[in-house]
Amino acid sequence: METESQILRRLQRRFMVGACALVPIAPFLYVQGQITRWKIGLLPGAAGQTTGSTAEVGTGDAVKLLVLGESTVAGLGARDHEHALAGRFAHYLSQAISMPVEWSVVGQNGVTARRTINELLPLVPDGKFDYVLLGIGGNDVLKLSSPRKWRRDMLELLALLRKRNDASAIFITNCPMIIESPALPEPIRSLLWELSKMHDKNIREFTHDLDRITYYPQPKAIDSENFFADGIHPSEEGYDRWARAMVEYFSAGHKLWK
Repeated sequence: METESQILRRLQRRFMVGACALVPIAPFLYVQGQITRWKIGLLPGAAGQTTGSTAEVGTGDAVKLLVLGESTVAGLGARDHEHALAGRFAHYLSQAISMPVEWSVVGQNGVTARRTINELLPLVPDGKFDYVLLGIGGNDVLKLSSPRKWRRDMLELLALLRKRNDASAIFITNCPMIIESPALPEPIRSLLWELSKMHDKNIREFTHDLDRITYYPQPKAIDSENFFADGIHPSEEGYDRWARAMVEYFSAGHKLWK
């Protein structure tokens, strides 16, 4: 059975071999990426309050949920956070535990795990959270973070979150399903998909034995109809379906509610 270090070395080696093989076409990929970014444009983040409550669901004292991370946390593609990842995840979490959920969002488009440590953690409200949802990974793929860097930054981020919220359950969204993205052209889509799968395998391995930290693994596929707002970020329907699937996975498979 492979040890953690062997798995990481193998992933890092694949990453380096692939990077070297792409050197001759790197200028073409750069130009293609810039054209794609121009065509897609940039959606605004979700409007409205970055805090909310599901007071109408469940009974008893409310539990507190922090949603932290990149553009999906910032709610690109949704009108407000009630209809974006934070609000929908809180809604289904509340149903699963039969208790009200008070949620807070700290999100920013474009952040990697490293930038989340440096830029977003200082913005997290004081106090303890019962649950943390970490929406991260997409930009570490798009910015070509190596498996070694991804693991190092994520473990540091998780340790800092655990230090602030020692008794909380920490959930992590899946690495992006780039292969399903209709806005990305080939060969960029397939190349980024290979890296996303590498990060998925990496984080499955290094979170496996971490206490009360659970990663939602990449699904085999998603029903992309009406899922995307701009071909990359979820629509409001996409956020709802994604949040529901994650809560079902976390509650059914890992019994973290008790």
